[in-house]
Amino acid sequence: MKRSERVAVIGVGVLGASVGWSLSRQGAEVVFIDADRPGEGVTNWSFSWVNASNKTARKSYFDLNVAGMAAYRELAGAIGPDPWWYPGGHLRWADDPAAETKLLETAEQLANWGYRAEVYTGAEVRRRLEPALAMPGEVPVVFYPDEAWVHGRHLVGRLVGRAVASGAGLRTGTAVRGIDTGADGSIRRVALSDGSRLDVGTVVNAAGPGASHVAGLIGRHLPMRREPGVVTRVGCPQVPVRRAMHAPHIEIRPDGDASVVLHSREVDALIDTGEDPAHLARLLHASAREVVPGLGNARIAQTRVAHRPIPADGFPSVGAVPSVPGYYEAVSHSGITLGPVIGRLLASEILSGERDQMLADFRPERFCL
Repeated sequence: MKRSERVAVIGVGVLGASVGWSLSRQGAEVVFIDADRPGEGVTNWSFSWVNASNKTARKSYFDLNVAGMAAYRELAGAIGPDPWWYPGGHLRWADDPAAETKLLETAEQLANWGYRAEVYTGAEVRRRLEPALAMPGEVPVVFYPDEAWVHGRHLVGRLVGRAVASGAGLRTGTAVRGIDTGADGSIRRVALSDGSRLDVGTVVNAAGPGASHVAGLIGRHLPMRREPGVVTRVGCPQVPVRRAMHAPHIEIRPDGDASVVLHSREVDALIDTGEDPAHLARLLHASAREVVPGLGNARIAQTRVAHRPIPADGFPSVGAVPSVPGYYEAVSHSGITLGPVIGRLLASEILSGERDQMLADFRPERFCL
C-alpha cells in the first residue's frame, strides 16, 4: 500500500489496537472504528492468559504463540509495563489420574520443545508461590514461569492512546455498515452507521465475534465457531493470589488490586441450557472458594457471557485476501497472546507486501477453497 492511503482498523480490541499501533508507529495513516469503546468487548471479558502451553495441537501454532510471548516482553519495554503487564508465571494441576497423566505428558512435550516447565508438589507451591491455595500436599503442579496475564482493556487504551497522539483517528460508538470497492475490486471506502463515509485504501477486519459479518460486506464467507464463554469478576479487599492458574474445574487470576477473574469450561457448557448468568457466576464463585478459601468473602461484581472469535478450524485467520486488494483479516481466539506479534507481522505485510512465513498456516485463503 501507499503510506498516504488511510487504513481503517475495524474492531478495537487487542488485535485491532496492536495492528493499528504498529502501523501508526511506522508512519501509516490509521483510523480505528468500533461500535463500542476500545477494549470493552471480548478483550475485557477473556481470561487474558499469555501462554503457549495450551497451544500444542500444531507446532506452527505453538511457535506463533511463543513469538507472541516474546513480543509482549518487547512491548513492555517499548511502551512501559504499567498498568497492563503481569508476568509471574502460570500454575496448572488436576484432580484425577487421567488428567494428571495428560498434564505431565504435555509438560514433558513442551520441555522437549524448549519451553520452560517446572513440576512441584502442592506443598511446595503453597510454600514458595501461592500460600493461599488449598490443594493436596502431594499433588503434582506444573509451573510455567514465562507465562503471564494481561489487563486487556488497559493495554488497548495504552496502544490506542499512543497511536492517536501520533495522528491516528478514532471513531467509537459507530459500526461499519458497508465497504465499497472500485472497479478493480480494491477497497475504496467504508460506510458507518452514523451516516458518514471514510475514504480508505486498506481495511483490517479485527472485529472479533463480528468478523464474519464484516467479511460478508465484501462478499466473503468467513466461517466461525459459536463458543460462548462466561467470565465473572469478584471483588475482594485483598487479592489472595499472585498469578494466573488452572485449578481443577476453575480458572483463577488476579485482576488488579481489588478483584479476581473466574472462568471454567465446565460452566461454559451450561450457557446453552438457559441457565441465568447470575447462577453461572455463583457456580464459578463456589468452585473458586474450594481452591482459594480466602475468596469466601468476595462479592460477585460483574458477569458477562461473551462470544469467542474463533475461525471454524480453531486457528487464526491473518493476512490479505488476494481477491479483494486492500482487505486484511486479524481474527483469532488467542488474541491476547497473539496481539503484539500479529500486530507487527500484519503491519509489515500491509506496508511492504511481504508475507511472513510464520503466518503460512494461518492465511485467510484456506477458507476460500
